[in-house]
Amino acid sequence: MDIGKVTRRRFLLRAALPAIAAGIGLGSPRLSAVAQAAASVSVLPASGPGPIPVSLNVNGRSHALRIEPRVTLLDALRERLALTGTKKGCDQGTCGACTVLVDGRRVNACLTLAVMTQHKAITTIEGLANGDRLHPVQAAFLEHDGFQCGYCTPGQIISAVALLAENRATDEQSVREWMSGNICRCGAYPNIVAAVRSAAGHAS
Repeated sequence: MDIGKVTRRRFLLRAALPAIAAGIGLGSPRLSAVAQAAASVSVLPASGPGPIPVSLNVNGRSHALRIEPRVTLLDALRERLALTGTKKGCDQGTCGACTVLVDGRRVNACLTLAVMTQHKAITTIEGLANGDRLHPVQAAFLEHDGFQCGYCTPGQIISAVALLAENRATDEQSVREWMSGNICRCGAYPNIVAAVRSAAGHAS
């Protein structure tokens, strides 16, 4: 049997046959009826939406792609546009490594379908610097050594940029609270908080 053409209904019927046989008895007419019903279920070819045209505006540039509707923004950025600064961490929306800005708001790119972000302004870590001039948050992370392995750093910086735009970095506690969706497995939190407060113009 072609596994690629097995429907959910047919799979469940076939999986249930051993249990039915044990409960009814192999010679039972009822088992024969169930077996006939399972055999009569038509096998449909695998189908689904194919690639569709999707236009993404990333870091001020328009990109025309042909991708399936199920492709996440994270995979579109990394695998179709080669913007690998946005990291794939948990792929469940809990670590914040894939944080990007969509119309200025923080989103987890791993939980966002690329097709949902059409006609919106997407900003990744690659779009923050102005040529060789770093964004103030990037400069603050360097100054305060706000990273160790660096894997979570792009998401941390993007989240911090949005935090400053939201005017929420009023004190150390507020920075910790509003940056809590970005996990640093190296534990560089004190330096991250210092960098964000410095970029916000507060004493670190």
